[in-house]
Amino acid sequence: MTSSAKRVLLAAPRGYCAGVDRAVVTVEKALDLYGPPVYVRKEIVHNKHVVTTLEKRGAIFVDETDEVPEGATVIFSAHGVAPIVHEEARALSLKTIDATCPLVTKVHREAKRFASDDFDILLIGHEGHEEVVGTSGEAPDNIILVQSPDHVDQVEVRDPSKVVWLSQTTLSVDETMETVRRLREKFPALQDPPSDDICYATQNRQLAVKQMAPETDLMIVVGSRNSSNSVRLVEVALEHGARDGHLVDYADEIDEAWLSGVTTVGVTSGASVPEVLVRDVLTFLSDRGYDDVQPVTAAEESLLFALPNELRRDLKAAGQGTKVRHDAGSLH
Repeated sequence: MTSSAKRVLLAAPRGYCAGVDRAVVTVEKALDLYGPPVYVRKEIVHNKHVVTTLEKRGAIFVDETDEVPEGATVIFSAHGVAPIVHEEARALSLKTIDATCPLVTKVHREAKRFASDDFDILLIGHEGHEEVVGTSGEAPDNIILVQSPDHVDQVEVRDPSKVVWLSQTTLSVDETMETVRRLREKFPALQDPPSDDICYATQNRQLAVKQMAPETDLMIVVGSRNSSNSVRLVEVALEHGARDGHLVDYADEIDEAWLSGVTTVGVTSGASVPEVLVRDVLTFLSDRGYDDVQPVTAAEESLLFALPNELRRDLKAAGQGTKVRHDAGSLH
């Protein structure tokens, strides 16, 4: 990456991860197959544009299961739900489609497994985040939430020889590892999860930002404020050398004052952001002289997750395809 007048460093990978792609396509295909309305518990993914677009197509987003009419179809979001939510759905005779990201499901299984062995599970994550609520619901008597490295001193366990850590999938890799380091100082027998909990897409997007940040005067991250992985990207950029950084949902939220004295702008997007929003940002910047776009590739991604079993079965019965990859259109 060489210096030049007014340029954009464009991160790759960015935007939709496999879990988000799967979740969004799940809602779209459910609307096509069953017809609207299709209910979705919580935001299917944490992105304002995605939610608004799906609402226009007939998706109805609710906060709680009891807001769904008895017998209706409900989709559970990519962030996962606690077992009690499945029980609530059964009580209302709801047709459920579980769009939980398979990487989140993996963490749920780890929580259940370690709880069955009566471990104390130190769950690194943000209180109130839907993913943390869902994972905690799998083993409420065994899980202790650890929100940051500074929270470690407050953690108490029953048996220091039977402790394991798990994490929310969308955290800062560096901060999580610092939390683990401090936990291990306090509990030397602390066990690691069987495999990495922070998802590959979160890590790859942070890696690209780390590579770009030292040369970046301004980092623009496209994403919503309730998107944990998007918020982390701004933090990572500033921690690794970017002079300034901002999170925006849309290009028209960019303040022209941010560009004052700026030669190099970094652009990336969170894992729940459709590419159309990034293109809008690039157009905004190009109109202001930033038309030299240089890609910064940190990793190649090819992972795909199959659609939820319930939906695939119904699609096949209706003679429809079960393709996962999102087609170019209003969202992408």
